[in-house]
Amino acid sequence: MSASRFAFHQPPKHASWLNTAEIEASLVSRECLGRNRIPALAELRRRVRQWNAAADRARRKINWTFTVRDAERIFGSDWFNRIVSEH
Repeated sequence: MSASRFAFHQPPKHASWLNTAEIEASLVSRECLGRNRIPALAELRRRVRQWNAAADRARRKINWTFTVRDAERIFGSDWFNRIVSEH
């Protein structure tokens, strides 16, 4: 298999899809798997498929609560200028 078959992409430096993926993984863990021991891979796959179908139907959205004001309070009032100047 040659490396030319793959395209490598760097995730964005600041705020990326990774936060969304981490939230999704946490939801699967809490809502689908819980503290139950799952005896077989087929059962795990069935549960995750069922959970995923229900989540897709619900079309839930992520409610981001970290605001510009929060960023200024935590990172300082010039946080945006520092990010822009890095590029």
